Amino acid sequence: MTENDYLLAWAAYGVAALGCLLVWFRLTGWMWRWLREPLRVLVAVLLLTPTIVDPAKDLFAPAVAITALDVLFKVGNNAWKGVLDLTMYSIIALTLYLVFAAIRWPIEQKLKARRAEREAAEKVEEEPTLREMMQERSPEVDTRYDEDGDRRLRIEPRL
Repeated sequence: MTENDYLLAWAAYGVAALGCLLVWFRLTGWMWRWLREPLRVLVAVLLLTPTIVDPAKDLFAPAVAITALDVLFKVGNNAWKGVLDLTMYSIIALTLYLVFAAIRWPIEQKLKARRAEREAAEKVEEEPTLREMMQERSPEVDTRYDEDGDRRLRIEPRL
């Protein structure tokens, strides 16, 4: 296998892995956010983790493919290396995700509170005050008739 074949194989696998990742993103789009994101991280690690195949030549292959081939066909002894690489990279990726989520959560809470305050302030600003309502009603306007020209009925308070 020449260097170009090796790079071409990795390029083909990379395109296929990104396609599978895109399909997985579409499949998990309906899920709750705190479940969807870790699942996406795990599938990304599963698809994109390399493991060493030939230490003498520094040749790598996808860990999931090496593990599956070694388990199914009992060809070599690289299955445990692949499983260990997948486990190690999964732990690292999930730890980084948890750190990211821990940093993001208070920021989102603060933004949500600020947005609620802003919406409440806009709602208060939209309501006219009594003074504005009284200024809108000028004495020249005949209040006995509504906008359509129909006569309004007057309701007298009773004691």
